[in-house]
Amino acid sequence: MKAAPVFEVGNHRWWVLYDQDERRVIDSNVYIVESNGQSAILDPGGFEIFPQVLAAVAEVVPPTSVAKAFVSHQDPDIASSLPLWNACNDKMQWHIPVLWEGFIRHYGALDAELIGTPDEGGDMVVGGHKLELIPAHYLHASANFHVYDPEAKVFFSGDVGTALLPAGHSIWVGGNQGAESAREFDEHIQHAEFFHQRWMPSNAAKKDWIDRVRQLDIDYLCPQHGSIYAGKNVGRFLDWFDGLTVGTVIPR
Repeated sequence: MKAAPVFEVGNHRWWVLYDQDERRVIDSNVYIVESNGQSAILDPGGFEIFPQVLAAVAEVVPPTSVAKAFVSHQDPDIASSLPLWNACNDKMQWHIPVLWEGFIRHYGALDAELIGTPDEGGDMVVGGHKLELIPAHYLHASANFHVYDPEAKVFFSGDVGTALLPAGHSIWVGGNQGAESAREFDEHIQHAEFFHQRWMPSNAAKKDWIDRVRQLDIDYLCPQHGSIYAGKNVGRFLDWFDGLTVGTVIPR
């Protein structure tokens, strides 16, 4: 996996770890938040990619600094690496949706410290820096959360924003962190349509999320799959998603 910076001011940083190669498992973006010498890993990935993720983590932060993990929902590409992380550091705290605790325990590490986030949301403190856990229920899991960092203006959006891109894609929509052209966005978003229509079941939940997120000041919208939306592309994505009908395989 490769590592790239997303945000950095002083000792407060965001990193994305990503894999552009074709493989038999879906590609996953893993995010690291670092503040004042403490780190958290967001959606740390599946059992299959744990060695690559751990090696990429070591490129950007000391693995011993990873004190917390955030799990947006219960899927294996999100959290099946939990027992391996726990074997490395059984003092890690795991922030998970409270609804999914009994399911996530099936991955193992029954002694891991799981901190349940209630449906209305909450927060996670990393190195004294507070991150907001934003409800995103039914997008696509029935209990689901995203992470907002108001200082960095970074929004980790889980599966929302995902695009099923070919191997070798850029981690940034448009090819670089400053790319904001409408043409490049339009080329990218073609790869996002099927995923959102198929995996997102509720137009009402989608609308609630969009209304909530539009109130936040976001420079970087960071999905768990595909490329990161920056600058004007954040608003373009929200407008596009707002106009998209989801749950399209439900018989009419």
